[in-house]
Amino acid sequence: MNTLDPKEIREGDDVYVIYRNPHAATVANIQKAEIVQHPENKNDVALFIHESYHLIGEDDALFPTEQDAQQAYNEIFDYEQYD
Repeated sequence: MNTLDPKEIREGDDVYVIYRNPHAATVANIQKAEIVQHPENKNDVALFIHESYHLIGEDDALFPTEQDAQQAYNEIFDYEQYD
């Protein structure tokens, strides 16, 4: 699985994430997100997705391409068994 190191990302980078719907825990999809300046800490960055800011944790999986995210999604959710 090809992921980005959260310490290596920079403001302006586009990344892909596997995003779980907070209202339906069994629903997840791949979303493009942007790395932006953290709104409260000008020396840090945040993930901007769905018109809101999210802190980036060390255990967050950020993918450089949609294909990398799709491969991880397939591995995590065993999606390929339904092909």
